Amino acid sequence: MGLTTEPTEHEPRRPPTRWPSSFADSRLNPWRGLGGLPREVWLLFATNLINRAGMMVLPFLVLYLTRELGFSPSRAGLMLALYGASAIVFGPIGGRLSDRIGALPVMRVSLIASGLMLLLFPVAKSFVAVATMTVLWAGFAELFRPASLAAITHVVPPEQRRQAFALNRLAINLGMSIGPALGGFLATVSFRAMFAVDAVTTLLAGAVLALTPWLAFSGINSEAENRHDAPIGPATIFHDRLFLIFLGGVFVVGVVFFQHESALPLYLVQYLSLSPAFYGMLFTINTLLIVALEVPLNTATAHWSNARSLIIGSMLFAIGFGALAVIASPAGVIATVVVWTFGEMLLFPAFAAHMSEIAPENRRGAYMGAYTMALSIALTVGPWMGTQLLAMFGPVVVWSVMFVLGALAAALMAYAVPRARAPLAAVAAGS
Repeated sequence: MGLTTEPTEHEPRRPPTRWPSSFADSRLNPWRGLGGLPREVWLLFATNLINRAGMMVLPFLVLYLTRELGFSPSRAGLMLALYGASAIVFGPIGGRLSDRIGALPVMRVSLIASGLMLLLFPVAKSFVAVATMTVLWAGFAELFRPASLAAITHVVPPEQRRQAFALNRLAINLGMSIGPALGGFLATVSFRAMFAVDAVTTLLAGAVLALTPWLAFSGINSEAENRHDAPIGPATIFHDRLFLIFLGGVFVVGVVFFQHESALPLYLVQYLSLSPAFYGMLFTINTLLIVALEVPLNTATAHWSNARSLIIGSMLFAIGFGALAVIASPAGVIATVVVWTFGEMLLFPAFAAHMSEIAPENRRGAYMGAYTMALSIALTVGPWMGTQLLAMFGPVVVWSVMFVLGALAAALMAYAVPRARAPLAAVAAGS
């Protein structure tokens, strides 16, 4: 038995759970596209919301290591780099495991094990011990992302996946609006309390998955059990040329996107003489727009092709960040954030929706793992690249380069996505 929404011989087809109110399907309701999503998507929403609402250790890890353990700033920064490197390695592993043993077991193990690592983390005091705990924590935590994306593709029909992925991001953004703020308060009181709260919320999220019945997950999804009806597709990811080009586009636009964490704050404070509080306000604007508009936007554009959303989203990144080469006023900066936030709201759900359509059913986890790896590499390369360009050549060059990279990503999407093969389910049906 596999991760599938189709009934087995002994399992009757169950109708999708819908909102009880008729307003759910009204055109006056901008969230109307969510009423027919399977209950498992909402349980995953709750899981992500609980987990991210308690995510506070990572943003304050450097502060903890320098103030509490006396690490030098360079050694503390090395731990963040170690976390990022672990994410690059373990993301694809999580995807492949979800193909082999099922997405649900991988998500359960990820949350429970990473929660336990957070409980044990304060015990580590030496550099080697902290490095070991960081790798273990990152490894278990990063198994979750590709497995959760793969799980959505198994329980949601293709026409609703973009809304489902947008809902998944909504949970993450809502949680992240709570976690770091609470973490800042706890860090002033007790770092141990911060670790404890993060660990408890992670374990609580794992309990949601472990104790709640997931009716759509009827068993283990293994390649051996599904080989007789496996969809036609490339032998491996490395044989899927269009997907590799698509991943190149993901990496390039990721480099542009992650400038909001590196070159952008330096540009605002050092070159425009704006306060750090102004930069923090931009995060608030970004988060509020995502919470209020991402799901309705993806519901309204559900009829768009993935290619259209990906190209427009990439160009909005190019324009939003590239415009900073000629914009120096606070109002102008806010306008650029609004522009690239709309790109973010279009782009990331379309990324996942496109992969769910082109990936062979028994390798969806591997495809999602490759996608998370591309973003992790962009997170590693992008901030370093942006700050180096800013220091060496100034803001006009760095933002002009980001415009070119965003446009390049749009071109890569235009080449890879429209010419990609038909969804594999359709190919298999016609064969």
